[in-house]
Amino acid sequence: MPASLLEIVDRGDGEIVVQRADDESEPLLTIQFSDEARAYMMDSGLEVARVMIQAGIQAAAAISESGNDELETAQHSPRILH
Repeated sequence: MPASLLEIVDRGDGEIVVQRADDESEPLLTIQFSDEARAYMMDSGLEVARVMIQAGIQAAAAISESGNDELETAQHSPRILH
């Protein structure tokens, strides 16, 4: 599969998407902030989304590098939300 240039687009309604730059089809990823969250972040929503996307890519790469052992362990461990 050839590499595609991806872009992060703020749709202006609290929704930020990752899509292929050369394709207007369905977004690859959608992040949607509530009105309350947007008010809290003021004008930083796009930056917050960019950091979230970067963290997700790094986590996916780490899981891929370590194999499925880490993923299986995580599925059987209790989840803690802070």
